[in-house]
Amino acid sequence: MPQPSTLSPQPSQQDIVLAFSGGLDTSFCVPYLQERGYRVHTVFADTGGVDAEERATIEARAHELGATSHVTVDGGPAIWNGFVKPFVWAGQGYQGQYPLLVSDRYLIVEAALKRCDELGTKFIAHGCTGMGNDQVRFDLTIKALGDYTIVAPIREIQKEHTQTRAYEQQYLERRGFSVRAKQKNYTINENLLGVTMSGGEIDRWEAPGEGARGWCATRAEWPAAPLRATIKFVNGEAVALNGEELAGHALLARLNVEFAKYGVGRGLYTGDTTIGLKGRIIYEAPGLTALLSAHRALEEAVLSKAQNRFKPEVARQWVELVYEGFFNDPLKADLEAYLASSQRCVNGEVTLETQGGSVSAVAVKSPYILNAKGATYAQSADWGVEEAEGFIRLYGMSSTLWAEVNRKK
Repeated sequence: MPQPSTLSPQPSQQDIVLAFSGGLDTSFCVPYLQERGYRVHTVFADTGGVDAEERATIEARAHELGATSHVTVDGGPAIWNGFVKPFVWAGQGYQGQYPLLVSDRYLIVEAALKRCDELGTKFIAHGCTGMGNDQVRFDLTIKALGDYTIVAPIREIQKEHTQTRAYEQQYLERRGFSVRAKQKNYTINENLLGVTMSGGEIDRWEAPGEGARGWCATRAEWPAAPLRATIKFVNGEAVALNGEELAGHALLARLNVEFAKYGVGRGLYTGDTTIGLKGRIIYEAPGLTALLSAHRALEEAVLSKAQNRFKPEVARQWVELVYEGFFNDPLKADLEAYLASSQRCVNGEVTLETQGGSVSAVAVKSPYILNAKGATYAQSADWGVEEAEGFIRLYGMSSTLWAEVNRKK
């Protein structure tokens, strides 16, 4: 079993792997762990939210801080197959809104543990705070995947410091390490799924400032001409954009770029966290928002009424498991088996359109659309008036009888 978190110096230096993003929290962790006797090996799992310049900046940051080694792992394919596919199949966000943008944490843990195994160490560290959900996701995943010792520096300093971000900034600056301007005010997470921002006035329940913006363009920046995009699905998985076949992670990255220009997918969200606090964040998920809209429109046309009614129950369970850290729970795999089965006829093309802010599915093409050959809703039918009246009479029998009986009293 994993041992309790410890930051005490070891008898001799121990190798430890740190899941590293280059932000304030994980930057703080490097010298803090070194001063407690660890050789720190940083791993950045690039799950698709940064460009080549930012990747180079993160690597340079690790070396600047004195990391013993640094590895960058390409996590794009893993996050598409491990999260995006089943999430789109599920088709809904946590509490009906939040699109689970930090679910790359599970893939980050896997990359960090792989590095642990390469180095022959059982020590793994992360920069999660003691107040947020990520600590649950990291710790439960680590415990599910092996026998490792978890070290959590930010949780440790919170025992003595209430203003942890200010303390971390001062700690780094006293040692001669700079802190990027955006890291002073907000906690910013970017990956293939989107951007989340917290801290500052967001945490104070105030209107977000001008600096609290990620990929999405402001209203004044939206193009004048509307944007149309056509997505092809095979068994519920997006496989082509505007006629061009693309790997899933590349398709989502392109959707992010195009729909961000129109401000699609930005929201201000308050939700119930795993540990019981209220969490308030700004999120931006232009690509996922577009993908969910297209997939939902296709499902509505090809699934039966019973499927469309039942599937949201499965989706809610799946989303809650992933949000709360149970990425490796067997129930999640069970639910995914149903979700995968539900996608066998979700084949076709959906055309999306946006003029800015929101996106709509304006056209659906599929051989599996459940059209009645001789009837069109509210227009024409291949049954008679007597059949319609008989159906209504039988269908509403129980309710009608109740009304008749109780009117007599």
